[in-house]
Amino acid sequence: MKKGGWTQKLSNSLNRTSNSPIKGDSNGIKRLLPFLGPAFIAAVAYIDPGNYATNISAGSKYGYTLLWVILVSNLMAVLIQTMSAKLGIATGKNLPEVCREKFSKKTSILLWIQAELVVMATDLAEFIGASLGIYLLFDIPLVFATIIAAIGSFAILEIQRRGMRPLEAVITAMIFIVVIVFGVQVFYAAPDATAILSGLFTLKFQDVDSVLLGAGMLGATVMPHAIYLHSALTQNRIVGETEEERKKIFKYEFVDVIIAMIIAGGINASMLIVSAALFNKNGLNVSDLEVAFNEFGKILGHFVAICFGIGLLSAGLSSSSVGTMSGDIIMQGFIKRRIPIYLRRFITMIPPLGIILMGINPSKALVISQVVLSFGIAFALIPLIMFTSNKKLMGKLVNHLVTSICAWIIAVLIISLNLFLLYHTFIN
Repeated sequence: MKKGGWTQKLSNSLNRTSNSPIKGDSNGIKRLLPFLGPAFIAAVAYIDPGNYATNISAGSKYGYTLLWVILVSNLMAVLIQTMSAKLGIATGKNLPEVCREKFSKKTSILLWIQAELVVMATDLAEFIGASLGIYLLFDIPLVFATIIAAIGSFAILEIQRRGMRPLEAVITAMIFIVVIVFGVQVFYAAPDATAILSGLFTLKFQDVDSVLLGAGMLGATVMPHAIYLHSALTQNRIVGETEEERKKIFKYEFVDVIIAMIIAGGINASMLIVSAALFNKNGLNVSDLEVAFNEFGKILGHFVAICFGIGLLSAGLSSSSVGTMSGDIIMQGFIKRRIPIYLRRFITMIPPLGIILMGINPSKALVISQVVLSFGIAFALIPLIMFTSNKKLMGKLVNHLVTSICAWIIAVLIISLNLFLLYHTFIN
């Protein structure tokens, strides 16, 4: 089936870049600039509102203890997103498309169904987060805040339809808004530097609940839909005609991944650090974002609370576009079908709207969504490792043996955590 609609526009937008940047005479930052962007879009998934809920809950309950989980998760994310980007560069196809080619039709359909559930969980976190941000900033009823968030979400979709460069610019700006507001919060919170270092490099859990929360943090950091998406963002962005050209492209895209993941990791760490420095220090167990907003105001003043709300709103709106884009790529890749992108956005708004209208606590819904996401990681990660370790498929960009070993260790670790989470939740 031939691609159509938004998917075709995306492909055309990416193809216009061609391979001219690797054949030009520019050097240094000018040579790098055309390659920056895909990892920044994928990185938005790593700082969505679900991260707010899990990181603030972890910091308030356990102080700096689980800070190492963010560091480890971010290192995992670097490896995973690098492999995803490499798959797109080497094959000219995204991960769902390769799955459809290599697996049976039944397997591809099952993978598509679970991936759509992952996207729904993602959209739940993003949309509720944006709604909460508006609700907290402007003190209007949550239902009306949800309607405004919907309008903002559709506005970003329109930018998305105009091409990748405008979308990358808007998303990068929103990421830096989040960086600035959390930089302000860290400055005012004045955390304990020694405790931060201890939390980063002392690998331990305190109790069973801390393990469960750590699994949720992992699910909030390593995002399955970002794995699918990144391969699509690099598959035709800059096309290498030879093996050597593809290796050059990958070298620059790797820099893109490193920069984006450092920023995302810094934001996640800042969330937990601020929560530990303020809430845990004052004996407050905060797991609700509205409570966190109010406590920021009480402890540090209204300005810091406003910064928190702005960051939440920016993260929610920017990540909503990533979820919708991922859903479109997932459907087209796995089953060669698609629905209008505005219809997809409308459908994915229904669950969070239902949660808000039924009066369910939005912050609890955010944490649950991250647990759902953690279950989807293996279904994206295992095929990714298989394909990027295939010499015939990848050519000179095939994984080194050490890379494959590390990737399989990560996969086993994630699956083990998820089985423990399942056992504790439904059996124990």
